[in-house]
Amino acid sequence: MAELSTWESLPIAGAVRPSGAPRTKTGGWRTGEKPAVDVSLCVNCLLCWLYCPDSAVTLSGETFTGFDLEYCKGCGICADVCPVAAIEMVPE
Repeated sequence: MAELSTWESLPIAGAVRPSGAPRTKTGGWRTGEKPAVDVSLCVNCLLCWLYCPDSAVTLSGETFTGFDLEYCKGCGICADVCPVAAIEMVPE
């Protein structure tokens, strides 16, 4: 992980740029379930991407491509919001 700055070293009213913030991988402590998708059913509504609290849904441009399990915690929100039931939670 990148060396973290102390609060004293930040400029007054400074902001952390997204490119400068480390993205920690949190998928190692998943709930015991992970999302599985049937891409043939997917209508590319991207509700899963919109609602995912961990930004674990991967896209290619504006097209759904799958899940990054290094960030997914297995919450199941993606499966709950999928209007065509293309996503289901399966055991790890």
